[in-house]
Amino acid sequence: MTSLFLAAGLLGFLGVALGAFGAHGLRAKLDEQHMATFQTGVQYQMYHALALGMVALTSSAITRSILLQWAGWCFIAGIAFFSGSLYILSLTGQRRWGLVTPLGGLLFLAGWTLWILAAWRLLMLH
Repeated sequence: MTSLFLAAGLLGFLGVALGAFGAHGLRAKLDEQHMATFQTGVQYQMYHALALGMVALTSSAITRSILLQWAGWCFIAGIAFFSGSLYILSLTGQRRWGLVTPLGGLLFLAGWTLWILAAWRLLMLH
């Protein structure tokens, strides 16, 4: 779980850095729609970096569930596909990157589902 904990910190750091870059470095360069797309990527990256940190802490403090480990990896992949595709789309204007975004969303949903299943199993054991 140490690797997930480290990834949470790195992805959170990058989320803050990208958010600042967007707010200060891109505002004058991107139109309103592309700026909103970029900010959506930052927003979802931050949500899931925090969720990843919670998964890592829960896994080391409460239970060493394989479901939680997979949830964490789904969050990491979701950030790469969802937020990454939105960053590329907003910076390049190439709309085909929007086809990748739903895959990231599905990975986020898979991560949350795995987290729910891990919590359910834990509840059933106690």
